[in-house]
Amino acid sequence: MQIFGKILGAFFGFLFGGPIGLLFGLFLGHQFDKARRLSQAGFSSGAFNGPSQAERQQEFFNAAFAVMGHVAKAKGKVTRQEIELATQVMDRMGLSGEQRRIAQDAFRQGKEADFPLDQVLEKIRILTSGRFDLLQIFIELQVSSAFADGELDPSERELLFKIAAGLGFSAQQLEQRLRMQEAAFRFQRGGGFGGQQQYSGQQQSGSWQQESAASQLEDAYEILGVSADADAKAIKRAYRKLMNEHHPDKLIAKGLPPEMMNVAKEKSQQIQHAYDVIKKVKGIH
Repeated sequence: MQIFGKILGAFFGFLFGGPIGLLFGLFLGHQFDKARRLSQAGFSSGAFNGPSQAERQQEFFNAAFAVMGHVAKAKGKVTRQEIELATQVMDRMGLSGEQRRIAQDAFRQGKEADFPLDQVLEKIRILTSGRFDLLQIFIELQVSSAFADGELDPSERELLFKIAAGLGFSAQQLEQRLRMQEAAFRFQRGGGFGGQQQYSGQQQSGSWQQESAASQLEDAYEILGVSADADAKAIKRAYRKLMNEHHPDKLIAKGLPPEMMNVAKEKSQQIQHAYDVIKKVKGIH
């Protein structure tokens, strides 16, 4: 609380003007304290000398790959699948040259035993203040990293909950994202967003196709975060909410690194395909 101006104002006001001067001095001192407080708040929040948009995007980029490296090391040893996933993410982002080297360096830093996870997560929270969509993309990258081999090791699960808490997500919110990611993993492996998986030299039976279609539908519901008995209105609302949260242009405007636009696009396409599967079955127009 700022009271320095009030004290001085009251003192000199009373000294030169008695009781009336004291009241006037208090008023002037209050105005001085208010201006001083606003000035300090502006500088501490970075309003005048904080990082630029490009600098914030680079910080987000570095932290995302560093924490991915940390997640990959959760089981004690980075597996080939996890290295391949990091490489795939870089390929999907079209990274090359200097940016790819920066991503690789950040991934390696995340694997170090003394990696300051808590400080990195706190920095991301500050950088993305008021931008919940960006935090979602960040945690989704980490969840997909943990699911690189299709399974979630207990040590990876524990670390993801720590990361989620550090970013301000509740345990329930993370559980939902884990279910969505697991469903998305199966959804893709089951034939590519509703398609039928082909086996060479083997005829697919009608019963297998029905079972596969039912499984795909179940995963589609999970991806949208709705139950199988949800009505058309609830399904549309969930779909629109997810599409709005993962809209690439909106995310870029909020500070998502341009290199990560393809990741946001793929997520939007995944949501769209899941919705298309449900629409077909439910007859939603």
